[in-house]
Amino acid sequence: MQVNTTRGFLWSDVETRTLLNIWGEQDIQAALDGNFRNSFVYRDVSRRLGATGFERTPEQCRVRIKSLKRQYLLAKEGNLRNNGQYHKICKFYDTMERILSNRPALDPQEFIDSVAGGEEAGGEEAGEGLEEEDAEDAQDAYSESTGECPYPAETEVKLEYPTIPIPIPVKVTVGINSTSVRPHNSSQLASNLSARIPKRQKKRRTNFPMEKLMEQFLEQSVHAEDNFYRMEEQRLQAEDTRRETEHTRELHMLQMLGQMFSSISSTRAGSAAEPPKTAPPARAPVFSSASPSCKQGQSGHFKRPSAQTDCCAPKSQLLNPDPQAIVFERYYSSGSTSHRGMDEDFLSLVKSIVPPLTSKKHKGQDGRIGIIGGCQDYTGAPYFAAISALKAGADLSHVFCTKDAASVIKSFSPELIVHPVLDSPNAVEEIDKWLPRLHALVVGPGLGREVALLKTAKEVIEKSKTRDIPIIIDADGLWLVTQQPSVIHGYHKGILTPNFMEFTRLYEALHHEPMDISDRQRSVTQLSVAMGNITMVLKGEQDLITDGGKVITCSVEGSGRRCGGQGDVLSGSLGVFAHWAHAASAAGVGRSANPSMVAAFGACSLTRQCNNQAFQRHGRSTTTTDMIQEIGSAFKKLFES
Repeated sequence: MQVNTTRGFLWSDVETRTLLNIWGEQDIQAALDGNFRNSFVYRDVSRRLGATGFERTPEQCRVRIKSLKRQYLLAKEGNLRNNGQYHKICKFYDTMERILSNRPALDPQEFIDSVAGGEEAGGEEAGEGLEEEDAEDAQDAYSESTGECPYPAETEVKLEYPTIPIPIPVKVTVGINSTSVRPHNSSQLASNLSARIPKRQKKRRTNFPMEKLMEQFLEQSVHAEDNFYRMEEQRLQAEDTRRETEHTRELHMLQMLGQMFSSISSTRAGSAAEPPKTAPPARAPVFSSASPSCKQGQSGHFKRPSAQTDCCAPKSQLLNPDPQAIVFERYYSSGSTSHRGMDEDFLSLVKSIVPPLTSKKHKGQDGRIGIIGGCQDYTGAPYFAAISALKAGADLSHVFCTKDAASVIKSFSPELIVHPVLDSPNAVEEIDKWLPRLHALVVGPGLGREVALLKTAKEVIEKSKTRDIPIIIDADGLWLVTQQPSVIHGYHKGILTPNFMEFTRLYEALHHEPMDISDRQRSVTQLSVAMGNITMVLKGEQDLITDGGKVITCSVEGSGRRCGGQGDVLSGSLGVFAHWAHAASAAGVGRSANPSMVAAFGACSLTRQCNNQAFQRHGRSTTTTDMIQEIGSAFKKLFES
């Protein structure tokens, strides 16, 4: 059993009565009478108590007996003064009365003299002085002999913890003769004790109502939250201002470089020998078609205007070219490519196809996009594609999915129109009813690879081709194209958006040989030509866009974060841009460029900008949902600034 070293702590009634019975034995009382050094007595008491099954140290036994004697004396004094009304203070009053009444009374005056004499003796005769327990037992002996309580009545009674011991009167020496000052009675001793011990001042506590404290706390919380949002808004505004400043500075630098290059070109043209007598009229530059078998590092380049043409062209045309009849130049120098000018040119074209927002338009005029995909295992991809189309500017988004995926996709957003018909027996007829209302079709996000679903998707693509609407194929739709390339072969409004793995699978299926990964531009051009010059978007560190005759690179800064669903954001927004680009081309805007390539460049730029902005806010924890939240600000920064 572990010994409890706490002074007088947790004594049960049974244990206390056992202690009193041992302490009240005649030999113990005889050893205690008149003996100041009584530690050996309490060691014997502790040993006897341990024999009964209660393990207590001698110090614990002594403290407990001392506490019981104090309670007994207080109760006895209360009985004498108040006719026995305070005997309940001591639970073991009767036992203590029986034990202490048998002890011989000790003259208080002699007891005090013996104590004072012991102090005067000093040295080796008095030994080492009284121990702490000897002095306290001396007090107890004095109290027992007089029958008076050494403490004032108003003193607080602590039953378990020892209080401050009563100081023994000391001798006051004046000159040669010395006399001892002794208290004559207990009241004088109590008054001396109270005069020596300073009273502790009580702490004043102000009682505040809990409701008031909670109200103050809530007000401070609201104030702190308002300050946080205000500072966050200021930070975002400062960030937008910084981006606009950097963009303006870059544009200014580009204009200065253009002017410098124009002056250099004019100087070289003036120094050319025998210039033509008649200057030919300025002609609109055309794209040069690159052969699929062009050498490495030279595939998909544009024809560079000659110095003669530059010399004859007006200076205003050189500095401010027409965005709809612009020359897209691509050249290579030591294996590197210049993309900034090309990005700016295509961004101008994308801006020209974005329809303005006017109050005269009706719902659905800016785009009704259909998404073919969504099964039990994949419900997020069709949602990402459809909501991205809405965020990019489409008016309506339709999702044609299986029945078990419909309720899940509907729960994501109430803005989507969900049709649970993809796995029904008459799925093609159900979808065909909606095709006349759609402006573009996105096939593949969350489609899955079940044979029945792929067959339905193939028939829907065939019917969409007859209606001459843009078709974007991604994800599992590319698996269908890999198995049956003829489903989209040669369709001029078709756009494929493979990642590297999907592109490698499709390339090897058509060419029956491994792809040369060292020259991706050549490979993407060859695959586009093999697919009938269909527009191809190879996603990667820099997105490569080609229609088999030319290759452009979207180098808008993105981030290193890759998470599932980014391709669905691209395919959904690409459906909107494809509708805008072909509608603008039909209206005579931007006919000099392939509308599908313009749409692909716009969607790639938007997706990469969203990824960059979301990464700046969330870092490594960026998800596709974070990117979708950035579509509005990214679109405004790229195409409306």
